[in-house]
This record gives sequence, C-alpha cells and structure tokens, in this order.
Amino acid sequence: MLANGTLFDMVSAIEATASAAILCALLSLALAATPRGRLCVATVLTVWFATVAFLGASGALNPLSGAGTPVLGLAVMLPLAVLCFAFLGYAPTRDAISRVPLAVLIAVNIPRVEGMGFLLLYGAHRLPAPFALAAGWGDIVVGVTALPLAWFAARYPARAKPWAIVWNLLGFADLLVAISLGAMSAPGPIRVFTDPPGSGIMTTLPWILIPGFLVPCWEALHVAIFSRLLARQPHASAALAAA
Repeated sequence: MLANGTLFDMVSAIEATASAAILCALLSLALAATPRGRLCVATVLTVWFATVAFLGASGALNPLSGAGTPVLGLAVMLPLAVLCFAFLGYAPTRDAISRVPLAVLIAVNIPRVEGMGFLLLYGAHRLPAPFALAAGWGDIVVGVTALPLAWFAARYPARAKPWAIVWNLLGFADLLVAISLGAMSAPGPIRVFTDPPGSGIMTTLPWILIPGFLVPCWEALHVAIFSRLLARQPHASAALAAA
C-alpha cells in the first residue's frame, strides 16, 4: 500500500478515529465517577474531536493560506494544559484517575504503533526528516513495548515501577520531540528544516487528528502516569510518621 494513495489516507483516518475512541472511553471513565459525569466528559471529548476534524477539513490551519503553525500549537497545548490540570489539580478527577489501573494507562499507548504511517509518508516524500523519522520510530517503540510493560505492571507492580518510569520518560519525550520537530518543519517564522517537503500536511485530514487530539491525550496521560509512579506510597508515609 502506497503512502501517497487515497486508500492509505482512508485507512489512516480509520486508525486515528479508532485510537481516539479508545482514549475517549478511558478518559470518560478516568475523569468522572458517575454515569452522568462520564456522559458529559464523552460529549466534550467528542465535540473536541469534531472541532479538530473540521479545522483539518476546512484548511483553517494551513501554513500557507490559513492560521498556520502557531494556532496548531495552541490547539495542542491548550487541551494538554486542561487535561493536566484535571489530572493533577482538580481533586475529583485526580481521585478518579487514581483508581484506573496503571496497566490500563500504559496499555492505551499500544495504538501508537501506527507511527509506521509517518515512515510511509516519509518514504512517499510527503513528510520531512527528521520529523517523520523521529516521530515514527519513537511511536513504534513506545507502542510495541506498551503491551508487555502493561502485563508486567499488572502482574508485578513493584518490580515494574523502574521500567515504567523509563518507558514513560521515553513516551513523553517522543511526543515532545515530535511536536517540536513538526513545528520546526512547517512553513512559518520558526521553521528550521527548510528542505521540502514540509510538515504542512499535519494540518489536514486525517493527519491533524494526531497533533490536535491524540498527542494531547497521550501526553497528559504520561503526566498522570508520572504522578502515579512518583507519588509517595501510603505505607511509606505511615512508616515515616511512626518513625
């Protein structure tokens, strides 16, 4: 299957939508404790997803004729900030996500094996290096290792903790590097990598779903995982108090 064909774009759209559905289901459970609350969260996430899809379909963020990279960056960072606040700074949602098994938070990164698409787009001269190569291989590594690590964390939580910290650092850095290289490869004032093609394709469907929806969700979940892994355990606090 060629990465420059319509079929490839359609399959990629289905994959991105399926990944978004998985994340919506998890976040709906993690951000609310009641059925009504979960329905509200799911509705907000659906509206967010639809808005990103509309921006991609309308070309509103096209680097040449639309708002361009700065607004796409805002579309990534604003929901990321909101989700991180919900996970860390708002007690009800913080308590809700603390009840989600760590193995589940890790396992939802399995769809990131779709990073293979970045490599295919690079091979078809639709995305530039180093953006496509770094984002593609980084996502593949994180996605492939998510399944065995999730099993390990579920079976042996204490022994898996250091491995989970390393994996989470890798996953967080992968998304951060991808965002940075994508911005520096797109037409605009901060472009560094000027050899064609640019990364402007990421503002169009179906690719905009990745930075506009999937990346903020996965990055925020990495922050939540960090909070879980680095939190002081209750028994440790009790022992310290007794001492």
